[in-house]
Amino acid sequence: MSASEITARRPKNAIVILLDSLNRHMLGAYGGREFATPNLDSFARRAVRFDRHYSGSLPCIPARHDILCGAIDFLWKPWGSIEIWERPLTAYLRAAGVVTKLVSDHPHLFEVGGENYHTDFTAWDYQRGHESDPWQTRPDPSWMGAPSFARGHTPYDNSRGYFRDETDFPGPRTMAAATEWLERSARSHDRFMLFVDEFDPHEPFDTPEPYASMYDSSWQGPHMIWPPYVRGALAHGVLTLEQARQIRACYGAKLTMIDAWLGRLLAAIERGGFYDDTTVIVCTDHGHYLGEKDIWGKPAVPIYEPLGHTPLFIAMPGGVTGKIDALTTNVDICATLAEIFGVEMAHRTHGRSILPMMTGEARSIRDWALAGVWGREVHLIDAEAKYARAPAGDNAPLSLWSNRWSTMPIHHMPQLHMPPPDERAVLDTMPGARIPVIRQPFRAGDLLPYWAMGKFSGNHLYRVNDDPGEEENRAGSAEEKRAAEKLRAALIEMEAPKEQFERLALA
Repeated sequence: MSASEITARRPKNAIVILLDSLNRHMLGAYGGREFATPNLDSFARRAVRFDRHYSGSLPCIPARHDILCGAIDFLWKPWGSIEIWERPLTAYLRAAGVVTKLVSDHPHLFEVGGENYHTDFTAWDYQRGHESDPWQTRPDPSWMGAPSFARGHTPYDNSRGYFRDETDFPGPRTMAAATEWLERSARSHDRFMLFVDEFDPHEPFDTPEPYASMYDSSWQGPHMIWPPYVRGALAHGVLTLEQARQIRACYGAKLTMIDAWLGRLLAAIERGGFYDDTTVIVCTDHGHYLGEKDIWGKPAVPIYEPLGHTPLFIAMPGGVTGKIDALTTNVDICATLAEIFGVEMAHRTHGRSILPMMTGEARSIRDWALAGVWGREVHLIDAEAKYARAPAGDNAPLSLWSNRWSTMPIHHMPQLHMPPPDERAVLDTMPGARIPVIRQPFRAGDLLPYWAMGKFSGNHLYRVNDDPGEEENRAGSAEEKRAAEKLRAALIEMEAPKEQFERLALA
């Protein structure tokens, strides 16, 4: 089909399926053979597979800010709500008469720091009980618990006993609810966007049989559904080899279970003829370390490939298939949706629509992408390499820019919350905005948000095309000087805070 024919069949609707902590290298569509993902693999064959897609702002809520607001925010703040100088894509779609539906079991969307991402959807459906969701006040005695690596008693321990069979788990319930809406309500609307924010295969990696024992049938005792957040778990005796294998197997079990339920939603898309007029996007926020480089969870380390190099599949009317190896990142998903629905976002955004590559009008849309966690390394990815720049000395100067003062709530660390702004705070402005924003500088001794407290291991520079395992760190070579210049230029283009240049010794 020619580019003009594809352009004439631009979609009128969109379905976005965001699977949390989805590891690209474990999917059959990307060559993974360890775990079964038949439905994702089948969908990939009718879609375009993107081979160089990267997360931008990490972790969970910052990534959703990228996708729903189209603006990278990790250079300014760690984790928080939509700010008053910006509006999410859903607000623009509402004004354009597009019906939007959110179906999710993601608890962070309903906690402080994530509480207003759902409010501009036309309607939303929250399936209760996943991870940190404070759903139940007492545990059902049928749940005996699982090793939690110092997490203590969790909200999930109160909820878990109420899941009696597979259909009771939050992931299956979310997929079932999305399928029901699609079959009963979607065609009642002239234009719609269904956004399925599915928290699986995120931890806890808890599944019923037959999934629970599918990839480690010899394991005895409670399944290890909670990974530690640590670098060097095997080297330092945090995990035995058997425990490490069990944690990885439990992730695989959850991946296979949610793939099965995704298959039901994909079947409904097929039955309803939605592929004829609807773009279907399957994406994630980030991956998850499961022993690569002996890293587990999402600890304070540079963003290596398993965490930051993520899967993306897009099926568009017209049957375009194949693969694209041009660089893309999560803010580009927002820009793509905005183009599909013909809306223009008023605040400063950083995404570029992927549609020109889908139609053959362009071979690439960007030369570089930035990725990072607030207060940690800033990463530049381009065609040549991935460069992670760490603070040159102390992790300073560092400021938080926000009018909604919050960060990620951690159940077992209630003391870890943002202090209110004090006499150090000043009013400043964000790029492209005139609304004043509170900028609070940190000083030595302040309690920093979770990931910013971790140690650094210097700068990292890898030619990931030739060195996918990131074994040869080229930092310190002549190549780093060129990479640092590219990063500085990118930060200037982003109008990044001045303290970032000083903190990273790029001033």
